[in-house]
Amino acid sequence: MNDKDLLADRFEENRGRLRAVAYRMLGSLSEADDAVQEAWLKLSRTDADEVRNLAAWLTTVVGRVCLDMLRSRASRREDPMDAFHVPDPVISPLDRIDPEQEVLLSDSVGLALLVVLETLEPAERLAFVLHDMFAVPFDDIAAVVGRTPAAARQLASRARRRVQAAPAPDPDIGRQRKAVEAFLAASRDGDFEALVAVLHPDVVLRADSGAPVGGAVASRLLRGAADVAQQALFFRQFSMSSRLVLVNGTVGVVATLDGRPMSVMGVTVVEGRIVALHILADPERLARLDLAGIGD
Repeated sequence: MNDKDLLADRFEENRGRLRAVAYRMLGSLSEADDAVQEAWLKLSRTDADEVRNLAAWLTTVVGRVCLDMLRSRASRREDPMDAFHVPDPVISPLDRIDPEQEVLLSDSVGLALLVVLETLEPAERLAFVLHDMFAVPFDDIAAVVGRTPAAARQLASRARRRVQAAPAPDPDIGRQRKAVEAFLAASRDGDFEALVAVLHPDVVLRADSGAPVGGAVASRLLRGAADVAQQALFFRQFSMSSRLVLVNGTVGVVATLDGRPMSVMGVTVVEGRIVALHILADPERLARLDLAGIGD
C-alpha cells in the first residue's frame, strides 16, 4: 500500500465524525458531504507527516470550510424562504438506526435543535458545535474564527444560551409514538378537539415546501394549538398513507402518495404533548433523501 492509500485510509477512519460535524454546522446532508470532500482535497495537498493530530486537524479544516459556507449563506439571507426552512432530516426505520446514522446523530441532534442552530451567527454556531458537541479546545476554535480564545469562549456561551431554549424531546420512544399516533388518528378522523388535546398550547409548526407555491402545501410558520390543528385537518388525506419512522432519532412520519414521498415530518414530544412539528415537503429535496429500507 502506498502513502496515498494509507492517507486515504486514515481519512476514511475520520469520515463519519467529519460528516457529523458538517451536518450540525450546515443542516444539509449534501452540503455536509461537500464540506467533507473539500477537507479531503485540502488533506491531499498537505504534507500529512507534519500533522501531529490528524483527527483534530481535519475537524478544524471541516469547521473552517463550513464557516465559509455559512457566511456565504448569510450574505443571501434576504431570501424570505429562510423563515420556513427545515433542515435535511435523517430518516431510519422505527426499530433501528444503522451505524452510519448513529454516528451522524450521536448527540440526538433533532430538527428543532438544528433550526435553533440556524438562528446563530456563523461564528457562534461554529464555536458551539466544535466545543460543546465535539470537545474542540477554544485555542483551536480561535484560530478558525480569527479571534482570541476568550472571544471564542464568549461565542460558544452566547450560542449555548440560545440552544438551551430548544425543547428537549421525551427520551422514551414509546411515549413519543403514542403522541404521534394520537395526532395521526385525530387528523384522519377530522377530530379538531382531539388534535388540540395532543398539541401543546404553544406548539410551533414549520412547513418547508421549497419554491413558493400556494394553497394547502405552501410554506408556512404557525404557532398555537388551534392554528396547527386546523392546518393538520387540511392534510388529512396524506395521513391516510403515512407511516411512522425515526426522524433524527425521534418518532416522526413519512407521508406517501402512490409510493412517492410527499412529506417528512419531524415531531418533538415533551410530557406527552407535541411541542414542535417540522415538515419537509420540498419535492426536490425529498427526491434526494435516502428512504431505502424504510418500508411501506
